[in-house]
Amino acid sequence: MDKGSQTTAAVAAATTTTSTSNSSAFSFISKGWREVRDSADADLQLMKDRANTFKNLAASFDREIENLIQSATPTFSVPAIRQSSEIDFMKKLQPKISEFRRVYSAPEISRRVMEKWGPRAKLGIDLSRIRSAIVAEVDETEEEDMYGIVEFNKFKKGRRARFTEEGQFGDWEPIRALKTRLREFEKKNASVEIFGGFKNSEFVEKVKSSLKAIIKEPQESKDVPPLDVPELLAYLVRQSGPFLDQLGVRRDLCDKIVESLCSKRKNQLVLRSLAEGEPPTVDSDKINDELDLRIASVLQSTGHCYEGGFWTDFVKHDVSDGKRHVAIVTTASLPWMTGTAVNPLFRAAYLAKSAKQKVTLLVPWLCRSDQELVYPNNLTFSSPEEQENYIRNWLEERTGFKADFKISFYPGKFSKERRSIIPAGDTSQFIPSKDADICILEEPEHLNWYHHGKRWTDKFNHVVGIVHTNYLEYIKREKNGALQAFLVKHINNWVTRAYCHKVLRLSAATQDLPKSVICNVHGVNPKFLKIGEKVAEERELGQQAFSKEAYFLGKMVWAKGYKELIDLLAKHKNDLDGFKLDVYGNGEDAHEVQSTAKRLNLNLNFLKGRDHADDSLHGYKIFINPSVSDVLCTATAEALAMGKFVVCADHPSNEFFRSFPNCLTYKSSEDFVAKVKEALANEPQPLTPEQIYNLSWEAATQRFVEYSELDRVLNNRHNPAKVGSKIIAKSSSLPNLSEIVDGGLAFAHYCLTGNELLRLCTGAIPGTRDYDKQHCKDLHLLPPQVENPIYGW
Repeated sequence: MDKGSQTTAAVAAATTTTSTSNSSAFSFISKGWREVRDSADADLQLMKDRANTFKNLAASFDREIENLIQSATPTFSVPAIRQSSEIDFMKKLQPKISEFRRVYSAPEISRRVMEKWGPRAKLGIDLSRIRSAIVAEVDETEEEDMYGIVEFNKFKKGRRARFTEEGQFGDWEPIRALKTRLREFEKKNASVEIFGGFKNSEFVEKVKSSLKAIIKEPQESKDVPPLDVPELLAYLVRQSGPFLDQLGVRRDLCDKIVESLCSKRKNQLVLRSLAEGEPPTVDSDKINDELDLRIASVLQSTGHCYEGGFWTDFVKHDVSDGKRHVAIVTTASLPWMTGTAVNPLFRAAYLAKSAKQKVTLLVPWLCRSDQELVYPNNLTFSSPEEQENYIRNWLEERTGFKADFKISFYPGKFSKERRSIIPAGDTSQFIPSKDADICILEEPEHLNWYHHGKRWTDKFNHVVGIVHTNYLEYIKREKNGALQAFLVKHINNWVTRAYCHKVLRLSAATQDLPKSVICNVHGVNPKFLKIGEKVAEERELGQQAFSKEAYFLGKMVWAKGYKELIDLLAKHKNDLDGFKLDVYGNGEDAHEVQSTAKRLNLNLNFLKGRDHADDSLHGYKIFINPSVSDVLCTATAEALAMGKFVVCADHPSNEFFRSFPNCLTYKSSEDFVAKVKEALANEPQPLTPEQIYNLSWEAATQRFVEYSELDRVLNNRHNPAKVGSKIIAKSSSLPNLSEIVDGGLAFAHYCLTGNELLRLCTGAIPGTRDYDKQHCKDLHLLPPQVENPIYGW
């Protein structure tokens, strides 16, 4: 080996020694230098002429590398993860280039090289090896830090470094080519160039298919057009109905606004009816249903599913034993012979008779002092068990069967001013949570005036309110009655909306409450129907069924029709000369009523109150009831069931009875006289089987189940609505603004009724927010807490 070769080998050995810390990063330097040695003969003469400028060449080369790093760092349009890896590589490359410059710029190294290389040798640098080394280095780095592949354009072999005549270093052609390629690379879409192959890989396709299986796209979303502005406004107005109604805006006005906004939808329905051969009539209910389905279809097409409102409590009774539970809560109990004591009792018996559901009747328990004020004939009970036995015996005697239902008691106090029983404490807590399924509130406004406890609609799955009493009519008769009636009207709206899902009004004589429909869900004691059958049999045998003329029966208070009765008889005393009327009743206004009749010299015979089924009342042919304060007079239904004539006012409370031929309604005082004379001159017609059934509790129970939507709840049926080929469950798709309003009203009511001062200002009995010690003793209850628990929303 010649001396030049030894020197070159020594330099290569030194270079290899200095790169042991990072051999992979410097490998391309050693390979490149071997190419320099192989092509040294071709450039030896040029190296001799420019040996003195070799040091400057190395310095310029170092500066070019630094410029390359600075220019490449901010301009690469590649992902962040790619940039960081390239910068690290360049940082590793820079110290090796500096070391190369320092070693090979030394005078002794350049002198030795120039001496050994021939005079005609040329220095040719083949960059293919350098390019291979760079690519190998990049590949090794990517295995640790990077994803993707950077492709470097191939450089043409045989490129030679060219020097200027003045000895200055021009742009090194490989570096210039590299810069050009980097600029082209910057202009390209990095995401497409780098990740194009990755996107088309089989792995990515599998991930896409898995995601599509997990996240299902809405079906047929393109087939459902978006909502237009009139539809949105119509839905907003209709959903705002409860709030507007609370402000006094009439419901029919909201319906007209909705109908006008849905005029386009109405025209479509008319065209559809014509196409199906039906009359072109579209009612408001159908428009509302179509609007609901329209909203539901759009929401379903977007994948939206409504899961309840802000106040909604989803922790409710779960029917685990397969049998539903019905709790009936009322405001009165036997032996107080009032409608809210008798009718809920029969309802519980006939609901339990079907054996399809378990039934609990919850009635108020009064302390001994209140019992003496309420119950007739000084009848009192020392324990709830004793009163329960009395109730069951009375019921079994009249129905003829033993009803299998549970009777429970809640604490109550009697209000002399209101002449009614007010619940004490949270009434809902006396229904166990395991039985909290369906609740029937007899007189929901009365039960919730001062209710301070769990919201009924939160504890029970379905809450039905039954309105018995026209409180507004009674209040108007009192001092400042108009103002009181105005306040009570809005309070009744408030509590029934907040605590009921459905409200049944026995007649149109009651207040028009939210969520309400009109239906008579009361029946007649079977004992009265048997009396009517007996009367019909006597008439068929030619016997005289009625030996007396007319009577009136009712609690002796002015509001029960006594004022109207005295006014009519006083005005037409001469027209009804010789007409005698027997009056049965007891009450707070008995003395005043009797003294007024005596002063006017009216032919009235006052007798003590008694049961309408008493034998002494069977012989009367005419029952007169001029009351306009009743909602649905039970005595009127009982008189019709016994086959008597009934003379009553042409009033919404008597609407149900107009279909019976023995019911004679009058519109004026003169008409009253005519109807009385008609009844005196004729005999009542026997009841048909259909009329008997309509008066029965079996028919009343059937009507109640239908109009309260109890059949749907008991059978656990949903009411999906069909739109084209899709089934849309409106209840699970539509957000309901009224639920938010109802929840807010219930929360506000709870806060207000928790303040004792506000309770007293609105007429509550002191101490009724919680039950007292006597109630705890009688009902075996734990003493009430000083502070009520936080309202459970």
